[in-house]
Amino acid sequence: MSQHTADQPQSGTGPAATSPGWWTEAIIYQVYPRSFADGDGDGMGDLEGVRSRLPYLRDLGVDAVWLSPFYASPQADAGYDVADYRAVDPVFGTLPDADALIRDVHAHGLRIIVDLVPNHSSEQHEWFRRALAEGPGSALRERYHFRPGRGTGGELPPNDWESVFGGPAWTRTTDPDGTPGDWYLHLFAPEQPDFDWDHPAVGDEFRSILRFWLDMGVDGFRVDVAHGLVKAPGLPDLGTREQLRLLDGEAKPFFDQDGVHEVYRSWRTVLDEYPGERIFVAEAWTPTIERTARYVRPDELHQAFNFPYLTTPWDAAELRTIIDRSLDAMRSVGAPTTWVLSNHDVTRHATRFANPPGLGTQLRSAGDRELGLRRARAATLLMLALPGSAYVYQGEELGLPDVVDLPDEVREDPSFFRAAGQDGFRDGCRVPIPWTVDGTSYGFGSGGSWLPQPAGWGELSVRSQTGVEGSTLELYRAALAARRAHPALGAGDRVQWLDAPAGVLAFRRTAGGRDLVCAANTTGAPVPWTGPGTLLLSSAPLGADGELPADTTAWWTSP
Repeated sequence: MSQHTADQPQSGTGPAATSPGWWTEAIIYQVYPRSFADGDGDGMGDLEGVRSRLPYLRDLGVDAVWLSPFYASPQADAGYDVADYRAVDPVFGTLPDADALIRDVHAHGLRIIVDLVPNHSSEQHEWFRRALAEGPGSALRERYHFRPGRGTGGELPPNDWESVFGGPAWTRTTDPDGTPGDWYLHLFAPEQPDFDWDHPAVGDEFRSILRFWLDMGVDGFRVDVAHGLVKAPGLPDLGTREQLRLLDGEAKPFFDQDGVHEVYRSWRTVLDEYPGERIFVAEAWTPTIERTARYVRPDELHQAFNFPYLTTPWDAAELRTIIDRSLDAMRSVGAPTTWVLSNHDVTRHATRFANPPGLGTQLRSAGDRELGLRRARAATLLMLALPGSAYVYQGEELGLPDVVDLPDEVREDPSFFRAAGQDGFRDGCRVPIPWTVDGTSYGFGSGGSWLPQPAGWGELSVRSQTGVEGSTLELYRAALAARRAHPALGAGDRVQWLDAPAGVLAFRRTAGGRDLVCAANTTGAPVPWTGPGTLLLSSAPLGADGELPADTTAWWTSP
């Protein structure tokens, strides 16, 4: 079961450890600061807004909060283009605001994980600005991937790599004298030049950045594009002009190179100097879950997001396969498995499950809303019954769907504006969440919201669902409370599969002399199945005739 730290003494470096490996069973809540709560009424969420809602997160029952970037940034990619890693962007507040937030998180018995963006910087980063201003021969160009172009006049990109956001992964510079110059690499937007991690100054800088935030008291880092730092020697051609996809099972010369592991072993020595069990979490899109496990070996990172699980359809056979593979892979390196259904880069699972499988992770179709919510609730109870740690994206506890009908003119996802990009529909999961039934921006703030909220958003708000039996919010609260109380939920690294009808996924967990049985019906019809013991929780009311309803998950406990 997961543990809180509210009753532990606090220090300047965060909560004292309650037990070894708190992260192995933690529920970690992702806050996307732009869209969580607006403290100053300018229509954009900020750190003060997050501080004001910490009691809500504490009472929800999570163990830690992960914040997407709030660093100084031109916001070309919602803060994932960092200009200064040691400063807070004015749109989110100030460095003292960050310090106050860290202290308040700890005072509420929670931990705080912040985003780290080491693959690339903003084009407005001091290093890159100087590299352009100083022109060819600048030593600072060696900290990025500057290369001469191909062709007689250097008019072609240095290789055939494509950006994740669409188009070539190279942009040509103009030299100080006005003539066309070298090209620089950006696996994402042109405003996000990639660092060259072969240069020692880059490693030195990021170890310093780690120490800066660890000294501020953060409890860990989510590592953005953890698989992308190191590129293959010589930057060889990929050999295809197909649009790059993050999870297509193909090896890439710019992703998941073995050299990244040396970087993380270096970082781990820094982290281990600090008390309080600080952690790293990898965003690593690798060809297989077995490759992902390499990032969480004992001397590297602590967790890695389980993207194969996130992309698995609502199907019992496919879910069982990926659950087994995930547990086996992480067990082989002694690391906990993580489970996740939504985040700031993919369509919310209440909408993904409302659509037919195989459409990708960024959709523009609402699908069957009732079906999607029913499956989302069932998928949540399945996820929370599995051994390991789980991530919850803000608003999923409200059953929020994606806002699929945003007008094109309000969209800000940079890939939306580039031909053949990575779909470009991430704005739909980033619409500010509703707190109240009505009022300005449904309680998000006093000055509207940076993305328009749909009519009726207040019906899904925290206030609308609080205390309402059967609401999605109360289901999450009950599930997290049960997970905390029941010894067979959370910790561990395996499940005991049970015989069940076709389309039903059933397993037993045992710990502390108690059993927990979870059964998930992924079919569209009721099936005869009654769990042993006492019903603990279900995502929908069970039938009176011993049937597990369609698209429903239930937990039973004994003795």
